[in-house]
Amino acid sequence: AEAAELRARLRAVRHTVLVLSGKGGVGKSTFSALLAHGLAADETKQVALLDIDICGPSIPKIMGLEGEQVHQSGSGWSPVYVEENLGVMSVGFLLSSPDDAVIWRGPKKNGLIKQFLRDVDWGEVDYLIVDTPPGTSDEHLSIVQYLSATHIDGAVIITTPQEVSLQDVRKEINFCRKVKLPIIGVVENMSGFVCPKCKNESQIFPPTTGGAEKMCQNLNVSLLGKVPLDPQIGKSCDRGQSFLAEAPESPATLSYRNIIQRIQEYCEQHHLQEEKIM
Repeated sequence: AEAAELRARLRAVRHTVLVLSGKGGVGKSTFSALLAHGLAADETKQVALLDIDICGPSIPKIMGLEGEQVHQSGSGWSPVYVEENLGVMSVGFLLSSPDDAVIWRGPKKNGLIKQFLRDVDWGEVDYLIVDTPPGTSDEHLSIVQYLSATHIDGAVIITTPQEVSLQDVRKEINFCRKVKLPIIGVVENMSGFVCPKCKNESQIFPPTTGGAEKMCQNLNVSLLGKVPLDPQIGKSCDRGQSFLAEAPESPATLSYRNIIQRIQEYCEQHHLQEEKIM
């Protein structure tokens, strides 16, 4: 009955993409937000962004929605909209203050994730982007289990170039394979920094073991692209603005656009394959 409820609610979702990483602080939420903004730039596409980082919900801040509340309607919870075609849901909208700590055990977190999937009235959605916390535990198992009642196109895994990050990302790739979650590819974030004054490139996080490129070759996973550091990304996130719109000519924006295009192509191909099987 539970699976049927989830299927009924998510029937109108065409593509679902999970954003994962074994490591915290690699830019998952930033990537999720910019992926949603990038997809929603096409006004014919309806995009939804679901934040299941229960203890560290940063999506409301990044999307410029701090202080917003969730409204109940006859058909369920209404998402908070950034644009007409970009809706967002996060536990951050349920807290009385952005500084409130969510001190919950696993079952309560799982219950909220299920509620987000079952009770939020997304409507017709082309892309549902799910921003996850770091690791391979409760929230990840829950979202994969609940979404298995419908379908998941796959996961985008975020890393930074240094070995301490790659070590945890290998665990995440292993997790995806164990739970049979398709991997769309890996994004190397904070990949070099070009000085805006002298134009010299520096490796802030040196890829001592070959970075994401070498890891992807070894594990037979696609490298979707490398996003260089740009101080403007952090500033845009703090202001709740889309970096892609604020810095359209930045090398980081061009990299993001290429990655977003590759994700779209993968999803369309995945959809066609599923239709053939059916």
